Amino acid sequence: MKKVLIANRGEIACRIIRTCKALGYSTVAVYSEADESALHVKVADESYLIGPPPVNQSYLNSDMIIEKAILSGANLIHPGYGLLSENALFAQKVEAAGLLWVGPSSATIELMADKGKARSVAIEAGVPVLPGSLPIDPNDTPLLLESATHIGLPLLVKATGGGGGIGMQVAESLEDLPKIAKSVSSLAERTFGNNEIFLERYIANARHIEVQVFGLGNGSVFHLLHRECSVQRRFQKIIEEAPAPNLPKNTERMMVKAACELAKSQHYAGAGTVEFVLDRNTNEFFFLEMNTRIQVEHPVTEMISNQDIVAFQLSLAEQQDMNHLIDHDFEYKGHSLECRLYAEKPQKRFLPSPGLLTRFRFPTPTKNVRIDTGFKEGDLITPFYDPMIAKLVVAAANRDEAVKLMRTTLDQVEVEGISTNLEFLIEILDNADFLSGNINTRFIDTNIERLTSSQT
Repeated sequence: MKKVLIANRGEIACRIIRTCKALGYSTVAVYSEADESALHVKVADESYLIGPPPVNQSYLNSDMIIEKAILSGANLIHPGYGLLSENALFAQKVEAAGLLWVGPSSATIELMADKGKARSVAIEAGVPVLPGSLPIDPNDTPLLLESATHIGLPLLVKATGGGGGIGMQVAESLEDLPKIAKSVSSLAERTFGNNEIFLERYIANARHIEVQVFGLGNGSVFHLLHRECSVQRRFQKIIEEAPAPNLPKNTERMMVKAACELAKSQHYAGAGTVEFVLDRNTNEFFFLEMNTRIQVEHPVTEMISNQDIVAFQLSLAEQQDMNHLIDHDFEYKGHSLECRLYAEKPQKRFLPSPGLLTRFRFPTPTKNVRIDTGFKEGDLITPFYDPMIAKLVVAAANRDEAVKLMRTTLDQVEVEGISTNLEFLIEILDNADFLSGNINTRFIDTNIERLTSSQT
């Protein structure tokens, strides 16, 4: 029997298990001591303890995870997103153990994880990039200032490694730049084990748009359109939608083509996301990064395309023939929205809010309402992991109807025992600029007082 170990936790582990079961795969969960009674453990066919609560002793313990895969007889490992999903060494270890890695090659992961090298790949593929610098020593103040003067203010100071919006800060002045550079470098060292930084021009009036690609590893690539991810806090997405609204057709065509060309140039294998920043003033777009994994927000793409991206990943890992998808005319229907429900306090700078889920109720899922979660009523939300507790996804005939459906869906959510961003999400959906699609990546920063004024 085909058996998949899911090297992850929470909602993405549950979501992968759901597809695995539909396709006839046996599933193996791994868990920390804090997750012994977690939902992903209960829905898997079998499960194995891998360590204490801290992630570096459990979910980042690659050797232990591989040991449990071999012990269970699993022949595939799916990493989900986050954690070890973009760890090239882990992918290498999986393959060295004779197991199938559900993702792109370790060489591709390593290449695209280095944002400086990824920029070079984009340039070689003819994909536009923002003016930026080579990696810089954060302590080399003269070089920092020289590079900044050449690129122009404002600047985005970025870690060369990592992802998920971690390790990025905006520098508005040359005076603030050295301090910001050292701060970003320090965080990058702690988080990714790499203190390198680089500078990139920051576009204030920008949209964050990404293209979902899938490569077969032979130079053939197809796409599943694009997503809008501009509603963010601290460079981390809160609300996503597909397709990106009000996107000029010519811009859409060029952006999708650029994403596919980038993937083709690397003979990319598997699901990937090419992220762009779009200047709202000029409609010019520029490459940001490529995520070599499935995205948190992939459900909105699945809802408008009626495709299962995890199923695609498993098929490719098992070397099934997928060439028929290259020229397939995917039919996209309607509009989809996703809201991320976090255990946090928006009115207190989004501080996490761990505690007991004394009540945790959602409306009944339908073909147009999807609830992805890794928690159930009575679970303890611990401080050890990401505070996202659910994703609410809806689809409707158009954006206006999708927003209305999401608003209705959020009104039916019941959470007690912890603080969440539920009211914050509702305030966003009621905002006139959001309703009109007049949003950029600074939408939350600009409206934060209004969005949190009704919350205690």
